[in-house]
Amino acid sequence: MISKFINPFTDVGFKRIFGQEISKPVLITFLNTLLEGEYCIANLKYLDKEQLGIADNDRSLIYDIYCELEDGGHIIVEMQNKSQPFFKNRSIYYISRSIAMQGERGAEWEYNVKATILVAFLNFHQKDISTDFRTDVSLMDMRHKTPFSDRMRLIYLQLPLFQKELEECATVFEQMIYVLKHMDVLQRMPELLQNAVFQKIASIAEVASLSHEDRIRYDASIRHFRDTIAVMEGQYEEGMKQGMEQANIDMARKMKALGADAAFIAKVTSLAAEQIQRL
Repeated sequence: MISKFINPFTDVGFKRIFGQEISKPVLITFLNTLLEGEYCIANLKYLDKEQLGIADNDRSLIYDIYCELEDGGHIIVEMQNKSQPFFKNRSIYYISRSIAMQGERGAEWEYNVKATILVAFLNFHQKDISTDFRTDVSLMDMRHKTPFSDRMRLIYLQLPLFQKELEECATVFEQMIYVLKHMDVLQRMPELLQNAVFQKIASIAEVASLSHEDRIRYDASIRHFRDTIAVMEGQYEEGMKQGMEQANIDMARKMKALGADAAFIAKVTSLAAEQIQRL
């Protein structure tokens, strides 16, 4: 069945839902529900996603979505489909550079930096972050367990760990996460989600609403997304295969050390007789 809505985990899909002027109300609603009780965002400005380094040999930073709030604070929103071994360090580097770029020349500037928040959608479980769907990280006094500064904040949303059904979603934030997770298989917006923000999502996320040029870009991003998932699944299967083979080798070594017959070892471990002899 052809999907009615775009896949939000593709580069084109994610930026269409959150990163264009027409979808600004969707992003504002999402951020307000994500940061409820801390921020009340009335408006924001999209910034150039590419921020050049401060030295000739610095790497450029390219964010998925980069915004400035009315108080001068910055919000970075990223979507990641593939696990990366240094993702935590990279996210810290991104947010640190955004803060550093607020610096002004001259002796009169008194380090009046504004808060920078990084929100990372992870379409995988990054085990070195946590086992929770949502993880909030900020600077704190380690002895007293109290906030030290609100100038740096990182929020990680591990989508595979969000397991709620729509009827269990108690907030607009949870409902938006549910829609993002299931959007590419929905044929209509659920009856429970008929307020303005979800109608806006439906209108901008319909595949039929894409222009010819956008449809070409979207189809290309879908192919890239599927290729990424296929590579990840292949790596997982290969890792499982190698792990099982290593476990059999370890077992064979122990059995051989205990004097077990080579034929018996081969039957238990499925290893070749020649391989057992070499152990």
